[in-house]
Amino acid sequence: MSEFKIKFRGVRGSYPVVNKDFLEYGGNTSCVEVHVGGHLIILDAGTGMINLGDELMQEYIISGSNNENRTPVKAVVLLSHIHHDHIQGFTFFRPLHIRSTVVDVYGNVNYNESLSDELATLLFGKSFPLDLGDIAGNLNIHDINETDAIILRKGQDPVIKRIETEKDLETDDESVVITSYRSYAHPQEGVLIYKISYKGKTLVYATDKESYSGGDRKLANFAQDCDLIIHDSQYTTEDYMDAYVPKQGYGHSTFDMAIECRKQLNAKRMIFFHYDPSYDDEKLNRIKEEFKNKDVNSVFSHEGLEINLL
Repeated sequence: MSEFKIKFRGVRGSYPVVNKDFLEYGGNTSCVEVHVGGHLIILDAGTGMINLGDELMQEYIISGSNNENRTPVKAVVLLSHIHHDHIQGFTFFRPLHIRSTVVDVYGNVNYNESLSDELATLLFGKSFPLDLGDIAGNLNIHDINETDAIILRKGQDPVIKRIETEKDLETDDESVVITSYRSYAHPQEGVLIYKISYKGKTLVYATDKESYSGGDRKLANFAQDCDLIIHDSQYTTEDYMDAYVPKQGYGHSTFDMAIECRKQLNAKRMIFFHYDPSYDDEKLNRIKEEFKNKDVNSVFSHEGLEINLL
């Protein structure tokens, strides 16, 4: 199936907001739904993942008359890191509690830890009624690093392949290839930047990263000429440089930094993402008005925004 569709489910950073002044852009934390090549990929598991799970459950129920003949939910979840705003929705993703569901989760933590152990500690046990091992669905948690690629082929389980040269990334035209690199521009342990490639199109997910003076050369090498980059844009420059509470070192970029990055990458399009939770609709609309002529190839994300790369 030749598709590369992206839908934004949560575009906030730090914590979710439920307030009438946040309806236009949405108050859920980071989650982006990607349908590509017949696969469902979920970028981060913030609270935006909850509504996605509810919709998938509805599709599952109407796909058959009973659990035996319904179409199972299958998904690949890519975690940028395990700060709360990027995993808050995971345990409330309803398909996880159906036996036929298959979810493969990928991410990276400290070298002496495992992603499975960290998620079990943060999300289950004392903070949730179930332990990780009590989940009914088929939950597979994988540790990956920069030398790994995830290969998705129709009708097959995901495969992790070690990458040593560019030739190792060569696949058939129907395969989806996911690669990553670890950026240390976010405390405490860095963040994974993901690239999803399919039929000559590339999507880069670069949330929770702070830009460097002169740009981010590592990101430029990784994402050069991509078709779309989703880029962290948590602060205005004024808030970032605030005299009393500066945000330098917090691990987040400004809207200006995101535009500079898009130009350095020669990315065809860029989406502002991961807004500060104090930025209500009125403030974001003012920022949007300010930036409408700065870069016509950069747009503001909001819950429900859909983009098709094919």
